[in-house]
Amino acid sequence: MKNTNTVAFLVVLILNSLGSAFAADKITLTALNSMERIGQNQEIIGTDSVEISSAKNEVESFQVVVGAPAETITVTKVEISDLAGPNGSKIDKANIKLFREEYVRVRLSTSRAELPPGLYPDPLVPFINPITGEAIEPLTRRSKRWGEPVTTSGYDMYAVPFDVFKGQNQALWIDVHVPKDIPAGVYRGECRVWARGEISGQIPLTVTVWDFTLSDGPTHKNHFGSFSNVARYFNVKRDSEEFKQIEMRYCQAMAEHRINPPIPHDLLPEVNDDGSLTIVPERHQALKKFMDEFHVTDFEIPRSYFARLPGSTLTSDYKTISPANREKAQRYYKEFYQYLKDNGWEKRAYVYMLDEPNLKENYEQVLVLGRLVHEAVPQLKCLVVEQTYRQGPSWPDIDPAVDIWCPLWSFIDRKTINEKIAGGDEVWSYTALVQRSPRYHPQYEKVKDLDPPYWHIDRPLTVYRVPTWINYQYGITGLLYWSTVTTVIEPWWNPAFAHPRHYNGGGFLFYPGVPCGIDGPVCSIRLKNLRDGMEDYEYFAILENLADRKTTKEIVDTIAPNWWDFSKTPSDFLVARKELAEQILKLKK
Repeated sequence: MKNTNTVAFLVVLILNSLGSAFAADKITLTALNSMERIGQNQEIIGTDSVEISSAKNEVESFQVVVGAPAETITVTKVEISDLAGPNGSKIDKANIKLFREEYVRVRLSTSRAELPPGLYPDPLVPFINPITGEAIEPLTRRSKRWGEPVTTSGYDMYAVPFDVFKGQNQALWIDVHVPKDIPAGVYRGECRVWARGEISGQIPLTVTVWDFTLSDGPTHKNHFGSFSNVARYFNVKRDSEEFKQIEMRYCQAMAEHRINPPIPHDLLPEVNDDGSLTIVPERHQALKKFMDEFHVTDFEIPRSYFARLPGSTLTSDYKTISPANREKAQRYYKEFYQYLKDNGWEKRAYVYMLDEPNLKENYEQVLVLGRLVHEAVPQLKCLVVEQTYRQGPSWPDIDPAVDIWCPLWSFIDRKTINEKIAGGDEVWSYTALVQRSPRYHPQYEKVKDLDPPYWHIDRPLTVYRVPTWINYQYGITGLLYWSTVTTVIEPWWNPAFAHPRHYNGGGFLFYPGVPCGIDGPVCSIRLKNLRDGMEDYEYFAILENLADRKTTKEIVDTIAPNWWDFSKTPSDFLVARKELAEQILKLKK
């Protein structure tokens, strides 16, 4: 009897071994880091194991590429285990999110694009609908009998099942959130993929958790526009309850990626006809919850409509605000600032005065508006999206009106930035479209043919990670982007902002979740890399606090000496980030 059992056991062992070997010929799994891309028809690249490192309270991402070398396969299930760590600790798999990378078309290249037209992985279709907590079911149509009514269920975009044709591949994206309260050390688990026909494969996963913790909210200040354009993507009215729920989900997604969400209008105090405020208790409580749960570090005070001046169409009275409206506007700013101060929020606030004042008359407008705000509340900061030098020698000096300067990346000038910072102002930076340095740049002949890291799909992913490194290099403390949800030709098929050229993914970091059955956003790979750059800045802040700016900047210099000379090699970022972590750990002891 014992001999029979032994033989049976050996047979099963041999069959399992043969089955594993057979499956290995049908499915391959390789790992990529978060800054790499792979096309569907590209030869398989990557490593045979996942090895990532993270601070506590950080999200670190990686990719698993599923290949089908021998025959077409249909993947039906993907799962990541709990990650076992020191002394029985673990990173629960509930902290790990899985996505299937969807492909979008770049039909016409963005100006000066480094990469050609084609299909690019960018939208991240979640395995689990974040609203319902259930898997997204595939679209199906059924009828009991021929000719009878058809019942439709499911959605066009879903994570599994998916086919991988022979010789092709499909990449998966994985976010690992490392909790604050776990011990530092090495955590191990695996990612396993199942396909029809009893095919499966697995790839080992190792996460090294460093013994320091990132802040909850972003240290690097930022402003990324509003969600006013979202309503059209979901076919809802702007003031409807449906829109408010969708808007809040977009705000949550921004916060999860270390970007300050815009405060929904219906959470702010009511403005009366005389410029005074009415604090509605329900709104106030909702705003406190918003600020706390989304870890908002910086936010815009809406401009007073009593002081609204003509914008692009200037009239002879653009410098004039009536005495009655001036009084109302100043009352508005005074009461708003006092409301913020009563809640400990006043240091986070700023007034976004004007965007790109590209006329001499616009400069005069800035002076009028800035004087009005500062007379009412001297401590309230005024932000203007403009470079730190004048466009023309005869233009007025707007320095008295501006507290936060925000030049385009290609308009950056180190000397005048240092002068503004030395004078007590802040400097942020921003990008839009594809704009090189203007003729009035102080160093025009040196920089006129150089390109900063423009933000588009048909560029290396590192361009989304590097701006916080370059900002630190220049002492720039904030990042601004004009939109994350601008109008594009077709969100899921041709996400290009046409102006009239194509700017692929320009002003567009979130895909509407409609084809997935999600009443909220679907994130892009580009947004994940932007988040990683924001997390890198947390490392800068921690190390500078423990050592000094010089020590931190020496490491930053290896990635980004200036706006026109920066690394596009993913491994460079990982090496520099590890060096930052090692310095932090050494100084923490």
